[in-house]
Amino acid sequence: MEEEIFENRTDLHKLNAAVGQIKDTLGKIIVGQHQSIDLIIAGILADGHILIEGVPGVAKTLTAKLVAKAINAAYSRIQFTPDLMPSDILGTPVFNPRTSEFEFKHGPIFGNIILIDEINRAPAKTQSALFEVMEERQLTIDGTAYKMDEPFLVLATQNPIEQEGTYRLPEAQLDRFLFKIEVKYPTLEEEIAIITNQHQHKRADQLSDIQPVLSAQEIVALREQVRGFHVEPKILEFVARIVFETRNNKSLYLGASPRASLAIINAAKALAAINGRDFVTPDDVIWVVPHVLRHRIMLTPDKEMEGLSTDDVIGQIIHKIEVPR
Repeated sequence: MEEEIFENRTDLHKLNAAVGQIKDTLGKIIVGQHQSIDLIIAGILADGHILIEGVPGVAKTLTAKLVAKAINAAYSRIQFTPDLMPSDILGTPVFNPRTSEFEFKHGPIFGNIILIDEINRAPAKTQSALFEVMEERQLTIDGTAYKMDEPFLVLATQNPIEQEGTYRLPEAQLDRFLFKIEVKYPTLEEEIAIITNQHQHKRADQLSDIQPVLSAQEIVALREQVRGFHVEPKILEFVARIVFETRNNKSLYLGASPRASLAIINAAKALAAINGRDFVTPDDVIWVVPHVLRHRIMLTPDKEMEGLSTDDVIGQIIHKIEVPR
């Protein structure tokens, strides 16, 4: 009975239809990766940037491109390299001989969906150019502030195994990503489906078949709807306890900040929306927590030597805290 009251509180038909369309669109080309797709859609609804990590060839960039194609919005792709300069991303003043004045030429960061390929290939100076725009959705160049158009979403990919020619992302930048998605190898059945689909599809450019299913304005409206979802006080406390525990865990050198607590709540709301609910359950929180926290916490050196992962510690913390009912 209680569930019916919650269901009637918000009309989710349009949101559910949009989510279903995006999943169907991506499913035409991407085999498996259902969790990754759910997380990307949740990131879009929660207004959060997403870091996608995986070995080469597991369709990280393709998935990001498909998401961009499914949304009728301005799209830019930036390939990070060691010689990339901040001005190559943000833009630069250019002298106009007609007016005898400098005019700002916008860089590729000005768009709605920005795909940054191999973000860990650029040095810290270039990575730091993203700090302001990712957090505040604006750029300050020569004292002038340039606001980003909504929606503004950064989808970044990185390779976890290569060391040569890569740079570790600063913790302050990692903290600006809502999720860190770890893309695994496909199962044997999925790999068979991948090569079968590729063999049967005679056209080289499969992306040309993808049609937009959402506009930028519709995304902004859906985000407003998700932001207003109901969260019980006991679930807010549950999230706070999880994050607080990361700061007092002997296996962790660095715990999560209050930004992580807010990110968990926003992500849980978005996941509830994907599942057709306008209220958050403890299961929503438990599902999103690893993806929100794994890049925000750091293991102590001895635990790292033991082969423990951040996901292991997150699992221990969740198991330790009583789940609200």
